[in-house]
Amino acid sequence: MENYIYPNMEENYYAYEYFSPTMYIKLAKAGFISTSATLINKRIYLLPEIQFEYAILYFDNIHISKKVKKLLNQDNYIFAKNKNINLVIDKINEYHKDSWICEEYKNMLLDIYSNEHDNFELLTFELYSKKDSSLIAAEIGYKIGKVYTSLTGFFNRDKKYNNYGKLQLILLANYLQNENYEFWNLGHASLQYKLDLGAIILKREQFLKQWLKYTKF
Repeated sequence: MENYIYPNMEENYYAYEYFSPTMYIKLAKAGFISTSATLINKRIYLLPEIQFEYAILYFDNIHISKKVKKLLNQDNYIFAKNKNINLVIDKINEYHKDSWICEEYKNMLLDIYSNEHDNFELLTFELYSKKDSSLIAAEIGYKIGKVYTSLTGFFNRDKKYNNYGKLQLILLANYLQNENYEFWNLGHASLQYKLDLGAIILKREQFLKQWLKYTKF
């Protein structure tokens, strides 16, 4: 890692033939964020990425819009952790028509979720309607050391739930801060909502210094 992969700023994607929970966790601890892709001979591979840059949220920088502040004061939602991972994955796959949580990836996640691991925990964060218990927004990610990393998520596009996706992000940020996480790794830096939330962009070298500092026990 230190001698070749981390310093190599021409490569960011790698491929692994198997959806192995053990390898997935090792890659995550090394700073990779793994998705999936159909590659050689139409076979689906695990696709670990050591990114060129990362969107990082330090909680003192969080920005809450007026619309979300208004929603925070309403008593019409329930924020939950690890309530229904199967429902979360199903909703994510419905939302993202090109979702990379294929059957092999899903089974790997469920295997990881159902077992304890040293310094690694798979997490879901869910926002439900208090009125009808429907799932409005949710995401899946993992905790390593004092850092939470987002993988993917969804929100209900119905007009009546405008800004509830952003509400879920703020509630999650509040939870992470209250639980003494050091920062939130939001992954790719190209999406505007992450910057609107207050995230800053760190180059790979900068990110890895912070990552290795707070994820090692």
